[in-house]
Amino acid sequence: MNTSLFELFKIGIGPSSSHTVGPMRAALRFTRELATSHLLEETAKVNVDLYGSLALTGIGHGTDRAILLGLLGEAPDTVDPATVETKIAAIRSTGALALNGSKTIPFTESENLTFRRNQMYPDPAVTSHPNGMRFTAFDSTGATLSEQIFYSIGGGFIVSEAERTATSQTSTRKVPYPFRSSADLLAIAKQHNLTIADLLLANEVALLNDPKISINRPNPPSSSESQSQAPHLRHSFIVAKLGRSATEPLLTPSDVTSLTPQSPEDQIKASILALWQAMQQCTARGIATEGILPGGLNVRRRAHRLAERLNTIGSKDPLAPIDWVTVYAMAVNEENAAGGRVVTAPTNGAAGVIPAIANYYTHFIEGTEEEKQEGIIRYFLTAAAIGILYKENASISGAEVGCQGEVGVACSMAAGGLVAALNGTNEQVEHAAEIAMEHNLGMTCDPIGGLVQIPCIERNGMGAVKAINACRMAMHESGDHKLSLDQVIATMYQTGLDMQSRYKETSLAGLALNIIEC
Repeated sequence: MNTSLFELFKIGIGPSSSHTVGPMRAALRFTRELATSHLLEETAKVNVDLYGSLALTGIGHGTDRAILLGLLGEAPDTVDPATVETKIAAIRSTGALALNGSKTIPFTESENLTFRRNQMYPDPAVTSHPNGMRFTAFDSTGATLSEQIFYSIGGGFIVSEAERTATSQTSTRKVPYPFRSSADLLAIAKQHNLTIADLLLANEVALLNDPKISINRPNPPSSSESQSQAPHLRHSFIVAKLGRSATEPLLTPSDVTSLTPQSPEDQIKASILALWQAMQQCTARGIATEGILPGGLNVRRRAHRLAERLNTIGSKDPLAPIDWVTVYAMAVNEENAAGGRVVTAPTNGAAGVIPAIANYYTHFIEGTEEEKQEGIIRYFLTAAAIGILYKENASISGAEVGCQGEVGVACSMAAGGLVAALNGTNEQVEHAAEIAMEHNLGMTCDPIGGLVQIPCIERNGMGAVKAINACRMAMHESGDHKLSLDQVIATMYQTGLDMQSRYKETSLAGLALNIIEC
């Protein structure tokens, strides 16, 4: 087991983990390596070449902007989304950028940033990954100082060419309960009498305690930080039944910091709740905000109107909870499409599913505040365990396996996580995750105009509802089921590899081809 919960769930910016977060991280890593190699001051020019899906849909996904921000020294988790436009405009108006925030070099996108739309891979003779990038630094004489190839492999993860081709893939990370398959996961949990959540918590503690491993975990906010600037839209059905608004956050900053992080377990739990709080803030902003999304498709934000309508309907509609799940998911993905602050879960294009189901659990499932908090922690730990299986045995990259690797994986993670939150068994967790993916197999990634808007925003709402259904089916079943999660993961990956590349985040087929942009 190589991946941490906090690498699957990362705070960043929209609209894409593979096309925005990953390229920004690659550009940042390149500039930092120039600095550590003492080549930064010698650098007079930098060229960036994009290939495959990054070249074909990069403009719509904000890859160009992400590259510029990374070269400036900005990171996805710390850059202020409100300052992005100003930073990009300054580079474009002056024709220069401060490499790594310090060394000013000439940079114009027409000369230094090339979208190689007719070339799928950096080396056309070698099949690698369809999200390739080449960074080249030159000195004042035109001599090459450094050249690096990176791949954005989904979910904001990046690998260099050397890392991709490394002969040994053996992990140096040591955890008490390593697993490579869902069969391993169930067997180890049964052997040690653990829930999947408890097992992953123990592994996360081991990663936390290892000084050789650097993982960026969010810190609990101070009590002075505002939970959200969004107004709370009250829903009479929930207020009457649970005493809570459908958009009112479960956690306040004081709730998060009440887990005084003295033990490693408490530190992990506090960081999980900090992630959850960031998701709640994103959901609240998405519900509060109206207007047209950027990019040229003139897509109207709908979460606000849907929430207002549900507030009006109140308890008269028995399916209102399902409608709220759709609102939660769409609110997050509208924020993502606008380039706002989101939590990758496990990708940006699928970022709405996990928080939508967490909101469903906190607002529509009865229980005390303490029970809800513990349920949320179980939810994220279990969802992460499922996500790790997909990340390490298949793919979470839409450019590699289509949207089944994004919304499909998020749906599977959320279904299993919800079972855990509801105190289901490990076997029911596995079954729910299997059901959810089984009915996302073959889903293409064909965003219109290369924008993470149509069909992506609605698709998150559909994926969230499907996760609830998969959870309920699994928890009503008893005994064995025919298909295992491992079998479905293998099927998803093979299906993705068999899928034509024009259906995998290239906007060359499907809806992207047959719907006229307007």
